[in-house]
Amino acid sequence: MKLKMLPRLYRPGDRDCGICFEYAVHNALNRGEATVVERLEDAMKACRVPGVDPASLLFGLEKSGAFGLIDTVKNSLTDDSRLLTGARSQPPKLKRYINSIAAAFRKNDERALLPSSMSGLWKADLFVGHTDADRWVATTVKINPNHLEGASGLRIGIVPAREGASDIVRRDDSRNLVICPLPHDGAFMEVFYQGWGVVQQFMAADAFVPSEVRLPRQAERQVARYLEDRREFGVLDVIDALIPLAQPELLETEKMNAELISESATKPTLDAVVAPMPETKG
Repeated sequence: MKLKMLPRLYRPGDRDCGICFEYAVHNALNRGEATVVERLEDAMKACRVPGVDPASLLFGLEKSGAFGLIDTVKNSLTDDSRLLTGARSQPPKLKRYINSIAAAFRKNDERALLPSSMSGLWKADLFVGHTDADRWVATTVKINPNHLEGASGLRIGIVPAREGASDIVRRDDSRNLVICPLPHDGAFMEVFYQGWGVVQQFMAADAFVPSEVRLPRQAERQVARYLEDRREFGVLDVIDALIPLAQPELLETEKMNAELISESATKPTLDAVVAPMPETKG
């Protein structure tokens, strides 16, 4: 489908921003977006998830194409993938329960068949964890923090950081969740909201650059121009074409120990002090 056809087929919905937020968090974690990875690592540490290689599996069952997502999750898991539910018992093997969790989302009767420690997993949007340890935790993602709900088996709640409120990762005992706020200023949430605004205005303008009053910022208008220049191409081709412009390699980070190396084997000595001479008037 060509990009120019997308605005004509798109039907706005109240949950669009929230669904895009879930996809964006999932993608950011797998791309290694620093401000997202750092927060999720802190949250997973609070859940005692072992390992060092973070990853996300998209699982939201309420989305269209959910059956494809289920197959993707199953193919990404191994027979040894374990779900850390927080219960004091042997972590269950996640792969064997995926179909049961999906059935619980569709039918209330199926929810009673899940183990008590996993009975709320049908509310999960992501499974986040470490691929090297193959340990995962169920995660709920909400664009509106007021909609965040706890459930048996859910461990982490990802929300945007609130203005004027603390954005540290913290435990919410009332929901039995580790709350993971994603930072805004100069970070992930600011980019997400700006990107969301550009796309919405571009769609409203029938895949043309919107008027200046709709997109007054030059950087946002430039993104819209990139899209308009490619309106005759397929949507997926346009996405692939724009990836190099993001320079994702600039986001790759590596931790290492920094050492101070002295070029001299002897300790420095102070032989003289240089100071300005005061002027004297004759």
